[in-house]
Amino acid sequence: MEAFSEWIAFFFEYAIFYYGMFLMFSYLMLAIFSIIEINKYNRRNRYINYTPLLNSPHVPGISVIAPAFNEGAVIKNGVHTLLSLNYPKFEVIIVNDGSTDDSLQQLIDEYDLVVVNFFYREKVKCQPVKSVYKSTNPVYSKLIVVDKENGQSKADASNAGINVSSYPLFLCTDIDCILHKDTLVKMVKPFVEEKTRVIATGAVIRISNSCEVENGYLQKVRVPKQYLPLFQELEYIRAFLLGRMAWSKINALMLVSGGIGLFDKEIVLAAGGYDHASFGEDMELISRMRMWMHDNKQKYLVTYIPESLCYTEVPASLNVFARQRTRWAKGLAQTLWIHKKIFFNPKYKIFGLLTFPYWVFFEWLAPLIEAGGVIYYVYLIITGQINWPYAIVLLLFIYSFSVMITLISILWDDFAGMKYTRKREVLKLCLAAAAEPFAYHPLVLFFSLRGNWFFFTNKKLSWGVMTRIGFKNKTAH
Repeated sequence: MEAFSEWIAFFFEYAIFYYGMFLMFSYLMLAIFSIIEINKYNRRNRYINYTPLLNSPHVPGISVIAPAFNEGAVIKNGVHTLLSLNYPKFEVIIVNDGSTDDSLQQLIDEYDLVVVNFFYREKVKCQPVKSVYKSTNPVYSKLIVVDKENGQSKADASNAGINVSSYPLFLCTDIDCILHKDTLVKMVKPFVEEKTRVIATGAVIRISNSCEVENGYLQKVRVPKQYLPLFQELEYIRAFLLGRMAWSKINALMLVSGGIGLFDKEIVLAAGGYDHASFGEDMELISRMRMWMHDNKQKYLVTYIPESLCYTEVPASLNVFARQRTRWAKGLAQTLWIHKKIFFNPKYKIFGLLTFPYWVFFEWLAPLIEAGGVIYYVYLIITGQINWPYAIVLLLFIYSFSVMITLISILWDDFAGMKYTRKREVLKLCLAAAAEPFAYHPLVLFFSLRGNWFFFTNKKLSWGVMTRIGFKNKTAH
């Protein structure tokens, strides 16, 4: 027993110290790589003229797919936004995933929809499609509405949209998302420019809570006023601007967010489409696509665009937030377990030797180690073995580093082009960064542990309903 206690002490006092130092070093390197890549992107794109793409008859067609389940509060604005995208060749596919509210009826009334004869072929598995609607008004000729039985996941609805789609690329998004009007032309750029085949492209997602929206268009960008959305804004800034641009630079992205991602449909179909049983369907799909490309010895890129092209409503209530984060944590564990053969497998090159191990050690394992460290230090306090000077210095170091990384993200975001309505909103984010480790991070840690508990115990987890508040519409004066 004494030997075991000594081993535990050694593990948390030495091994975890070096683990933490390596983790912090990796964050710092990711931040540096991201800043370099964002600066390069901005210089290269400052004077780009998108007119040739918009006027060319040879641009690849894009199917915009947006699943919807009980989205009555936002569905009309969402569809209006998607139909107003600035691109010469696209279609909008709304997949009503067995909604029990008036989402479908709203669309029928708003867009003059009628059931049409549609040749439907199931290329990837999903729940049965009941009917397909199109508009009698030629203004809405790009709109297709699919009514299907509920599949208990966004993945199932997305697969139905893929089955209906007619173009070689598809953009997967959420119906509550507000997309920039030039989203398609900016996201298709890597597909037409790169010599190596691009199989997926992502872009920055921002939070729409407290923003002003008029007829589906974003009018004013504001920092969220509510507690949970405010701290989620910090998370999104860090993850999208600092983390993912660095991984994109070395072609090592493992995740293209389900909120906005443009995909090569041929590769998605070859990989089997979305896994409807996965709670992390966006990460799981990218993993399978990358595996398929390596297994078939094809060169490829997964790229990322450091522009805020998508605004989405995030959970403002603790119940909805808890379900979302528990689902994300379980989805991460699921994906890593299902594709464990990638782990340190040289066959998958940088994906197997760097990206996958990083997600195992520093995304999945980190909350488990952190929780173990907290328990260990509580034990030291109770038993009177705590070295207070060492513990306080260590806590201050970790706190200062985490705040520094977040402040770098906020200030670089503001410098690189994200313009809030007032400069004091940037100050508000900086103050929130100082409070985040104590006021918000414990919640994230708890729900991460909960998601892992659900995974290890094989406990069922329902998707639940993301209750929408809807957008604050700008009123005329």
